[in-house]
Amino acid sequence: MTRFIHDQFAKDYLEELLKDYGEVKASEKVSGEIKEIDVLFTPAKQQSSNIQILGLLGRFAEHPAIIEPYRNPASTDEICDCILKLLEIKALLRREAKANKTKLQDSEIPKLWVFTPTISETRLSSFGTIQKQGWLSGVHFLPDALRTAIVAIHQLPQTPETLWLRLLGRGSVQSQAIIELQALPLDHPYQKQTLELVYNLRENLRVNQELEADDRELIMRLEPLYQKNREQAREEGRQEGKKEGRQEGRQEGKQNLILRQLNRRIGEIDTSLIEQIQGLSLEQLENLGEALLDFSSFSDLETWLNQQSI
Repeated sequence: MTRFIHDQFAKDYLEELLKDYGEVKASEKVSGEIKEIDVLFTPAKQQSSNIQILGLLGRFAEHPAIIEPYRNPASTDEICDCILKLLEIKALLRREAKANKTKLQDSEIPKLWVFTPTISETRLSSFGTIQKQGWLSGVHFLPDALRTAIVAIHQLPQTPETLWLRLLGRGSVQSQAIIELQALPLDHPYQKQTLELVYNLRENLRVNQELEADDRELIMRLEPLYQKNREQAREEGRQEGKKEGRQEGRQEGKQNLILRQLNRRIGEIDTSLIEQIQGLSLEQLENLGEALLDFSSFSDLETWLNQQSI
């Protein structure tokens, strides 16, 4: 259960960071045996220079990319499955180019980035990885024909350039990254949204009864930051008299986040259901954010919404 919570956090988080720079598709299905790509990213034709603010992650997003984040160390079979997804996407692009009588350009083929907290030297050696000049330690490239790199998050240097990747790490690595995130200027374009996602992760973990040690530590480390954040928000509201406006902004942000989660979880939501969700209070939205983890169909959502009106 907690693994799904972390997987969902990673997808929401990467979508939030990358959506301004191109098209982001989460849980994209590929042909053959049923498989899903965690994040398929296609950069905008006119790439924004602002992408540099994402550091190493922004560098990955300069080209079409398949991103596969793992909460636990990626196994050999899991890495091979990721490579298979890449090859199926490449084959699909070749078929489309042939049907359109065009030539598939190398720049149109995605590169695969496998994010794993740690990985052994033995496993890296089995894939024949190398360190490329001009890249940070922790980014291990497979032979060029495979267009793949394994990113060992806990091997990355602790610098601002790697912050957005270290937030997907575990234990002390993730906790340190959260502290750095909280210390960013309040006007940083991704500080507020990312903290909200982190706090949403905290809430989802808190209701789970079978937490790993890392998750319990994460909740404990987030508690003072969470309380401080909420106290600051209340104080700003008293000083500026804008508490209601901020509440509406937070509620709208929560609505958008939950709608994205529902679309990935059970499919495209119709207009009538969207209107019902938009009419929920902030407390109800937070409850829905927890409940949707167990949804498998539209009927689950409809049942939940009907219960709110009783």
